[in-house]
Amino acid sequence: MLILADAAIHDFKTIREIAYKSWPMAYGSILSKEQIDYMLDLFYSEKTLLKNLNEKGHRFLLVNEGEVCLGFASYEHNYLNEKCTRLHKIYMLPEAQGKGAGKLLIEAVENFAKENQSVVVSLNVNKFNKAISFYKKIGFEVVSEEEILLELGYKMEDYKMEKKL
Repeated sequence: MLILADAAIHDFKTIREIAYKSWPMAYGSILSKEQIDYMLDLFYSEKTLLKNLNEKGHRFLLVNEGEVCLGFASYEHNYLNEKCTRLHKIYMLPEAQGKGAGKLLIEAVENFAKENQSVVVSLNVNKFNKAISFYKKIGFEVVSEEEILLELGYKMEDYKMEKKL
């Protein structure tokens, strides 16, 4: 049985482990190993996760099966001071894909968004990520394209997707 739980600071190690296991599978054919390593360090350092939690208002949600954490999501209400809940991150262990854990996390975020009077859930996804079909299947639509420049000449080529609530 899949169980959702709010994540806290002591869960950051688990969140990092899932990110480090899932990113090579998700992005290995899209980004260089060097860019993946750079972005993992940038987005999943203890300092960044603490800043997201304590300063930016991100909430973290885990999905567990028994004693094993299969994946996580992070989200933020009132994104850009709008009635929008932003899904910042959602990653599953490679072996957990297809179990319904990702869908369960997104449904939970959507329910929290509705409770917060959000009218939309938004996310960014790499334009070449296979997850786009998953997001479309559950009701998200591409609304724009974004190119985000990072240090060292790296860039993120994303679609912004939204689902109206």
